Amino acid sequence: MPQLEQFSTFPSQIFWLAISFTALFVIMWRVAVPKISDTLEARQNRIDDNLERAAEIKREAEAAIIVYEQSLAEARTEASTIISNATAAMAETAASREAELNDQLNAQIAKSEVTIAAAISAAEDSIRTIATAVSQEATKRLIGESPSDNDAVTAVDSVIKAKS
Repeated sequence: MPQLEQFSTFPSQIFWLAISFTALFVIMWRVAVPKISDTLEARQNRIDDNLERAAEIKREAEAAIIVYEQSLAEARTEASTIISNATAAMAETAASREAELNDQLNAQIAKSEVTIAAAISAAEDSIRTIATAVSQEATKRLIGESPSDNDAVTAVDSVIKAKS
């Protein structure tokens, strides 16, 4: 039978199969796999670095918010101190000057509120601008594309509204 005549070449085919497999295995093990793992490791390192930078920028933004809140509390404390001092002074003055002092205090309070409102607005605008820039930069570094200014502003505004 002709099918059985091929058994004579079978051992040499097995031998060359084993040699070819071993050679390809060694090439993959020593050359290709290390290059692939180096590439994956470099990519992971870049991603980790970008995430660390994003976390650092977030910490900086949180620190800026804390400083803002502290200055706002100090301004409120200062305004409260001014009001209490003025109230103590009014109690000591004569009835004729009481109306005049009330007018001055009300003007000073309105001015302080305007100043505080302006400081709050400036701080919010500053935080919004910084947060927009940070989000654009982080997005650019993470995915390689920078979102449009409108998209970044919309995203930051939605987060701010969600926190309010």
